[in-house]
Parts: sequence; C-alpha cells; structure tokens
Amino acid sequence: MEAKTRKSGEARSGKEYVYYRIGTQYFKEVMQPLISGDESKRLVPWSVEAIKLDHGKDFFENEVKKLDGFCLIPGHMDYQRIFQKFYNRYHPFSHAASRGKEPVRTLLFLNHIFGSQLKLGIDYLKLLLLKPVQQLPILCLVSSERATGKSTFLNWLKAIYGENMTINSNENFQSAFNADWVTKLIIAVEDALLNKREDSERFKNLSTAKYSKLESKGVDRMEIEFFGKFILCSNNEDNFIYVDKQEVRYWVRKIPVLESCETDILAKLEEEISCFLSFLLEQPFSTEKKTRMWFTPKEIYTPALGRLKAANQNKLENELAQAAITIIDNMEDDSGVLQFCLSDAQSLLKSRGIRSNDSLAIKRILQNEWGLKPQSNSIRYTKWQFSSDGTIYFTQGKGRYYTLTKKLLENLHFSDALMPVM
Repeated sequence: MEAKTRKSGEARSGKEYVYYRIGTQYFKEVMQPLISGDESKRLVPWSVEAIKLDHGKDFFENEVKKLDGFCLIPGHMDYQRIFQKFYNRYHPFSHAASRGKEPVRTLLFLNHIFGSQLKLGIDYLKLLLLKPVQQLPILCLVSSERATGKSTFLNWLKAIYGENMTINSNENFQSAFNADWVTKLIIAVEDALLNKREDSERFKNLSTAKYSKLESKGVDRMEIEFFGKFILCSNNEDNFIYVDKQEVRYWVRKIPVLESCETDILAKLEEEISCFLSFLLEQPFSTEKKTRMWFTPKEIYTPALGRLKAANQNKLENELAQAAITIIDNMEDDSGVLQFCLSDAQSLLKSRGIRSNDSLAIKRILQNEWGLKPQSNSIRYTKWQFSSDGTIYFTQGKGRYYTLTKKLLENLHFSDALMPVM
C-alpha cells in the first residue's frame, strides 16, 4: 500500500488506468478505499485477458508500461517510482516540507522523549529522512509507568513514513516469515518482550546487516538489501531484551510520564509534520559520523542501558561485582584497587548470603568476563577480613591474587543502578 493520494469520490487526475508489465507479470494500479475516507494506491496482479477485454488490443500493446523487474530504493525528498526500468517497491513519501510556524508542539514532545539527548534525537530523525540507508542504533523507549508517550511516538513516525514503517507485536518478529517487515525503513515492536538470547542476536545482526533473506509462506527465500531501523517500546525496563556487557548497539531511554494528558496530542503532532520536516532540513547535524551506526557508544549511553545490562548479568557475577564495589568503597585509601584470591571471592559472596563452592564458575567470571589474570607466583597482598560484627578490616595475605579496579567495574556498568536517570 502506498501513500494517501485523495479523498474517496474525488476525480482522478491524468489517465484513469495505469498498467505495468513487470518482468513477465502484469499489474494494475488501483485506488483502495480506507476506513478514514481516503484512498491509497496499490499495485495488484492483473491478467492479460482482463486488460484486453476492458480496453482492447491497441491499449494493451501501446499503453501498458514495460519494466524489467522490482527494486527497493529508499528515498524521501528525492523519491523515484521508476528506477532504471525497475518498479520501486519503496513507497512514496506523502509529505512535503513547508515553512510556516515553528513546530513548537513537536519539539516539546521530542524533548520529552529524548530529554538531555534531544540534539541526538533530532539527528536520528534527520538521518531517517535524508540518509535512509545509514545504519542506526536500536532505539529502545522503556518505562514501567503508563501515559508516557511511547506509543504516540511510534504512531507519529507512522504518520510520517506511512507504509515504509510497520508496528509489530513480539509474535510478528518471532515468526519464521518476515515479508511484512523486512522491506520497511522503520520496524517497531510495541510492548516488546524479546528476552531470549536468540532474539537479541537477531536484532543485533540485522541492525548492522546490509543484506537479509526475505521469507514468505510458500515462496523461495530471496536475498534483499536491508536498511531497516529498529525501535522497541516496553513497559518492562530491566529484561525486555537480553543485552550483554559489551553491547554498543542499543540506545535505551527511560521515558517519564507526560506532564499533561492531552487526548489529541497525536493530531497536533500530525498538523506540524510539514513544518517539522522543514525544520529538519534547515537544522544542521549536531554530530558527525564516527561509527558505522553514526553515533558513538558514549554519545548514546544512558543509565537505563546500564541497568538493563546489569539486570542481564549472571547473578553470581552481579553479586560478586556489587560486593567488590562495597569493599573498595570501605578502603582507607582512594586507590580504587582491590586484591584478592579465589578463596577471598568465595568469602565475599558468603558475606552476601550466597554460598558458592564452584571455584571454576568464579574463575570464569574473573578471567573470561572481566579479563583478569592472577599473579604468576604466590606473593603478599592486602586482603580483607570480616569481623564478628560484620565490619571489614584489612590484613596481609599471600597467594596468586587478582587485581580488580573500581574503574573496570564501572566500565562493565555494574555501578549504574546507583546513577541518576537521564
């Protein structure tokens, strides 16, 4: 389905009938009525016999446009329906930029969504409009509260990009068939709960993929160029999707409750689309491309992402990290350095009510996840002990100890649960 063109019942302009032979198949452009009273242009299969019967042989031979096949070339301000004798399946952009009043309501709403990262949000929207093939981070809008505007944001983007955007459920995305979304510019998932590791891997791989496989029921798989951007909305802040510690492809924003509950907020945003497009075209980028996803991990980092990562960690790992931070914070010096052996780590976990005799599991965390290496020889180090009242004191120990810094734990985002919300 394509962009809305006119109200139902209005006269058609130009030729009333447009037919195409694309490859070896025949199609007719039709105007499909919508519930809203508008009409939308669609391309539907049509038979040779029907064309000849309706219009005659001369019309069939002279008026049917002949093309070599289909293509998928995204574009908005420079859209082309016919591209080098190929029919472009990307849908026309139905809006035109128009100078007028400032899009005040839209900018207020975007400030609500992006907060202190508003300039990045404007750049993100400008990239969608002008550079649709540019890879972008997976934008996640989360909040356990209602009436935050997450759904309004998706519906507003849908009003702008029409059939080039789809809003899916979890089941849509988890289906083996993807023909309804793999060709779209924006692929949104509302009420996202995709916390299996394979779901996350699929998102990550597609977010940086140049090609994907289009799969339809009863049709052979076909490789296509992929340029989709993912937006996930969820009321589950901590585990709507699995994210590991090193992941840099997610931009997670916690959205506050709207200050005023306007029932017609979407209609007001739609009224400003044309002047907002003009604003985007005139507004210079505040960032420049520094990574394959344009933004750097540091630019799009938020405490909400840190908490999501922390919530996804192995419980043993998370407890060990939080306990180590507690020890470091109680040290007399400000070095932020902790030395300990495996037996010390087990004692530390025991102090938090976790009994772990699995020294191999602790060693995997220290060496594989945190990248630490023990001393090659058994030497003296400063170790901690717990007194009978639970207080911590330091003494001298000897062993092949590990050296852990608070900075490393912060880089692994274990301390983010204590950080303020952006």
